[in-house]
Amino acid sequence: MPDQPTRTVLERFPAGGPRGSWPADEYAAAQRAQGTPAQVVMDLGSDQFLVVADTTPQ
Repeated sequence: MPDQPTRTVLERFPAGGPRGSWPADEYAAAQRAQGTPAQVVMDLGSDQFLVVADTTPQ
């Protein structure tokens, strides 16, 4: 069975940011521009946006 990718949390942002501000999306876009396949997910338990990247175990 192939190794399953794991997610690494790159950064955390509070969900209650200022209106019109998307710091998690901006951070993820900057990471993607540098070649890291980052995406934003919501952690409902902590009420935070997480910027995560899939990594394959070596």
